[in-house]
Amino acid sequence: MAEDDATENEDDEGAEKPPSGSKKKLILLIVMALVIAGISVGGTLAAIKIFSPPSANVEAEGEDAEPIPARPSPAIYYPLKPALVVNFDVKGRQRYLQAELTLMIRENDVISAIELHMPKIRNGLNMLIGGQLYEEIQTAEGKELLRQQCLQELQKIMQEEIGKPGVEQVLYTNFVMQ
Repeated sequence: MAEDDATENEDDEGAEKPPSGSKKKLILLIVMALVIAGISVGGTLAAIKIFSPPSANVEAEGEDAEPIPARPSPAIYYPLKPALVVNFDVKGRQRYLQAELTLMIRENDVISAIELHMPKIRNGLNMLIGGQLYEEIQTAEGKELLRQQCLQELQKIMQEEIGKPGVEQVLYTNFVMQ
């Protein structure tokens, strides 16, 4: 019996114990994290390659190839100060709209034209907004339609005065109705 105990002790010392359940889970989690990180990096690189613009160094093939369009100039945001205030008569009650507008333009010379023609611009916008129905501009669709109409009015004025639309977007920076 002593020999059997000695033989078992020798076998136990020579053989490695299998890792416990928690060590297996830790190794599995680490491997899974590395795989997920690899997939994420690979997906990001693939997305960048797919959605990146074509290289500017690509040579044109033949005479029918179209030139690559130039990037637009950076946007310039020009706030119209002071805010436009328009009053409405709604069922015998006075209602007010205060709108702060910011214009998005791309050319510096348009700024000086806007400043020069500011009285005409403010008059056009006041007349346009004042002619709206109060109930209609309370909705999101009405506000968006009014924004588009303001853009068209500004572009019309700029076209008359400087020969180009000049204004790319009209943005509300504050819109209060009472």
